[in-house]
Amino acid sequence: MTLPPEQDTAPVATPQAGTMGLRIGRPGDPPFDPDHAIQIADRVWWVGHYIENDIFQCHTYLIENGDQSVLVDPGSRVSFPHTLRKIGEVIPLGHIRYFICHHQDPDITACLPELDPMITRKDALLVTHWRCAVLLKHYNLRFKFWLVDENDWRLDLEGGRRLRFVFTPYAHFPGAICTFDELTGVLFSSDLFGGFTENFSLLATSEGYFEALRPFHEHYMPSRDILSFAISQLDPLPIRAIAPQHGSIIPDHLVRFMMDKVRSLDCGLYMLAQKNTNFLRLSLLNKILRDITNTLVLYRDFQDIATALLGITQRLIPARALSFYAQADDGKALWLAPENRFRGELVNPPETVAKLLGLTRQDWAARHSLNFAASRASEVIEAEVAHPCLLVPLFAPAEGRIHALAILHLADEVKADDDLADVIEQMTLPLQVSVEREVIYRTMDLQRNQFYEQSIHDPLTGLFTRTFMNDTINRQISIHNRDPAAGVAVALVDIDHFKSVNDTYGHDAGDTVLKRLAKVLRQSVRSADLVIRFGGEEFLIVLLDTTTASADQVAENIRAAVEALEIPTSGVVLKKTISIGISEFPTDSDTLWQAVKFADVALYQAKEGGRNRVVRFNTDMWSNKKEY
Repeated sequence: MTLPPEQDTAPVATPQAGTMGLRIGRPGDPPFDPDHAIQIADRVWWVGHYIENDIFQCHTYLIENGDQSVLVDPGSRVSFPHTLRKIGEVIPLGHIRYFICHHQDPDITACLPELDPMITRKDALLVTHWRCAVLLKHYNLRFKFWLVDENDWRLDLEGGRRLRFVFTPYAHFPGAICTFDELTGVLFSSDLFGGFTENFSLLATSEGYFEALRPFHEHYMPSRDILSFAISQLDPLPIRAIAPQHGSIIPDHLVRFMMDKVRSLDCGLYMLAQKNTNFLRLSLLNKILRDITNTLVLYRDFQDIATALLGITQRLIPARALSFYAQADDGKALWLAPENRFRGELVNPPETVAKLLGLTRQDWAARHSLNFAASRASEVIEAEVAHPCLLVPLFAPAEGRIHALAILHLADEVKADDDLADVIEQMTLPLQVSVEREVIYRTMDLQRNQFYEQSIHDPLTGLFTRTFMNDTINRQISIHNRDPAAGVAVALVDIDHFKSVNDTYGHDAGDTVLKRLAKVLRQSVRSADLVIRFGGEEFLIVLLDTTTASADQVAENIRAAVEALEIPTSGVVLKKTISIGISEFPTDSDTLWQAVKFADVALYQAKEGGRNRVVRFNTDMWSNKKEY
């Protein structure tokens, strides 16, 4: 069994009497001897017994108050002989009048049948809650019961000392109570704040002790709500130390820290148990699930989520990577993986994945005895990885079918046993929620991108549209304008006598001419240049970072390529020419649209000059321009 790391083993000592509050663990104190009674506060003594190699140490406490003394949680038949001897080191047994039993478990009450005949005083009382009394009466004791719920939840001792009782129901049983000593501020907390300690340590000395409290409460307390309610009942008390039945005593400087941390624990671990009820294993599982939930709450970006989930998974198995396939339309799958930084790509899924997506729970169960595929090479997604992996099915709740697969890529083989299956099964719901959420986001992103692509690309030619020009080109030019030496040229292209093609051969022929011309334009410019279908048979080319000479040469090459082009359509081969007007940017203008107007003036001159030519704009054209 793996135990929590040893916490808080600093030696403590018995100090001098006469001060209030916790009295052990002060600097310079000599080591204490657990074989004797240890004074922990003003007239408060630890009289328990250390049991070697027992992580579930049980404590008994003595409140010294003359012949009205109090014994808190007397102990078991194992510890009682030692407790009896230590009581004798402080006071005679006959001085104890009150015997507090916070609950009825044998670790604190099994000694009662032995203790009962030793107590000869007739006024001795067994102090407890009525729910505990109905069980303790089966010991057939001579003790009389003194019920806290019938005595205003307080016990006034001689000398002005008062004990207050706090009702903490269901922590851990229906009638659970705690005892608070108003004189010293010590809370005898019963099972609350108990801990598992591998080595005996009477005093908690650091916040690290919380890791001993965590598994104790997670498996022992029924739920977070019950535990939180119990702690809220203790909040008003001026607690200076906590003396639990198990674990270590918590000093003043750690009290509030431990209270705040404990109240937030997820409890009821055994509800997670299948076949294995090892509480340390369940505590690890619970922490993993809590960390997964926190990951989903804290992170929005799926890459951050996937990275965190991989780190959590690596506590259990040698996972090297995590990827996902989620079912999409038309046989596609959304692939989320480190290779695409979990941004998501619509892909044709590997054959193994395609066969699994859409399977019902019954179909999956018939194929696999566990909730995931065994980590053998034959189970691996063929064509994707050559190393072992686990395939974790994520079922759509409404349909009961696999809508996604989580793939844990492993560095080494792992044993696919029931324990691992249990852990993986507990992880599937958080994984499912995370992937479903990401599929929704990514699908929306892909649809938005698809709509955007449709809006900026002409469906006939595939060239950019004027929408793209309005949104993007000005930004591109502003970037280039940061470099005064970077030239920009605008070329406006028009097909000569295009209307005759539609009138003579039909619009299908006209569409063919447009598509072939668009192809020539794309092939004639660089990838950084922009080609736009400006409207009808007109095209706009923006040549970025260019010179006057190179822009003229590009335009001339385009004109010549189109002139030599043969376009088969409607049973004939068409030959067409184009006219091009060129304008530089920046010129006297300061906007792209002004540059386009200048190119349009040049284009008019090219057409007036006989078509099938390239004309560059000059200022004389603008001063002598007509209304084009």
